[in-house]
Amino acid sequence: MLYGIEVSFLNVMGDAMSYSTIKIQQDQRGVLTVHLNRPDIRNAFNDVVITELAQVFASEVPKREVRVVVLRGEGSAFCAGGDLNWMKKAANSSYEENLKDTHRLSSLFVAMNECPKPLIGLVHGAAIGGGVGLASVCDLVITSVETVFSLSEVRLGIVPACIGPFVIAKVGPSQARRYFLSAERFSALEAQEMGLVHEVVSHSSDLDAKLESKLGQILQCSPNALAVAKKLILDLSWPEKRGHLQDYLGYISKTLAELRVSDEGQEGVRAFLEKRSPNWTSGGTSE
Repeated sequence: MLYGIEVSFLNVMGDAMSYSTIKIQQDQRGVLTVHLNRPDIRNAFNDVVITELAQVFASEVPKREVRVVVLRGEGSAFCAGGDLNWMKKAANSSYEENLKDTHRLSSLFVAMNECPKPLIGLVHGAAIGGGVGLASVCDLVITSVETVFSLSEVRLGIVPACIGPFVIAKVGPSQARRYFLSAERFSALEAQEMGLVHEVVSHSSDLDAKLESKLGQILQCSPNALAVAKKLILDLSWPEKRGHLQDYLGYISKTLAELRVSDEGQEGVRAFLEKRSPNWTSGGTSE
């Protein structure tokens, strides 16, 4: 639970899935690519997108064979925010209906933020509103220099509430005060300066090459250690998580001690000492 939000609804989905607004691909390395697949409306959010992303992060991402998750958009843009028809429906719905809808959206972002696998965002064209939120829950964001960003909600009389905690965690309160209130567009380089994105390439055609470089680095790492590292970051950096830690020293000491005696921890040290690849890499040997 984060911010008092239960995400248990994400855990009731079955294994066999078919999707209408996204598509998924998994390669032999365990890289699961999730494509937002509404290119005709620049991958805008609606209730179906929320449901289908929730299904993927509940049923596909946790599979043992998945090592890394890549999130990207089809067509000319990563994600242009909310679908106009969806927003029109919300405007004509009751408070109770809207509360249920926004709770589902918030729960999705919590689940993505707490995903135990490395989550890489490949952002091109535009990331508006919820698109910025998606970038904010990614561990590594790669974008192209021509990409534009905006938190445009206040121009529509609303606010980026559901994505707000994750955007603020990435860019800090100072930048949030500027961009939440101005709704102005900002560039990929500005997004990099404020910490929203990590790598900027010269053109969208260069995104895949940069992605492969980063995947090559991540896939050398212990899957268990990666999951523990992500939990450690959340536990130590989010006040809502940190408040549950009674003993910082005990927690961090226990975390490392447990990894040192784990199968992967033992294998990693042995591989280093024996000057070979550990068994979780393609060049390693299984034991």
